[in-house]
Amino acid sequence: MSGWRTLAAGLMLALALAAPAHAVQPDEVLADPAQEARARTLSKELRCMVCQNQSIDDSDAPLAKDLRLLVRERIEAGDSDRQVLDYLVARYGEFVLLRPSLHGANLLLWGGPFLILFGGALALYLRGRRREVVAGPAARLSVEEEAKLRQLMGEKPDDVTKL
Repeated sequence: MSGWRTLAAGLMLALALAAPAHAVQPDEVLADPAQEARARTLSKELRCMVCQNQSIDDSDAPLAKDLRLLVRERIEAGDSDRQVLDYLVARYGEFVLLRPSLHGANLLLWGGPFLILFGGALALYLRGRRREVVAGPAARLSVEEEAKLRQLMGEKPDDVTKL
């Protein structure tokens, strides 16, 4: 039983250490805690252009550090959160945002998978309907065809109830 406890404790320790490490260095931290909190919040919304799937708050790349410093400079200059984001989007493009806005070409990116899924479902539905129309209702066998079928199956002509 103690083996399981050791394994569970080791697993919990590994999971605790697997949490993302913040890359913000002590020399980057703003003196005002409210401004620093704003900077950290904004840094979590911005993409590291080197890592591309990581926020600048989590990235150790030199460009991410430059972006974190730029965010802090803009906040110290008195910019609102929206102004900081707009400045960075104007400078680096909308790719710098981890969650791009829903307008223009981004609508196609956000809605594309749903359009493809809907188109596939519509194609399957229309294909199924076309098969129904082509096949038509099942035709009934004539009396002669039923008799021939019974003969092929080895049934007697008076065993009508079996079909």
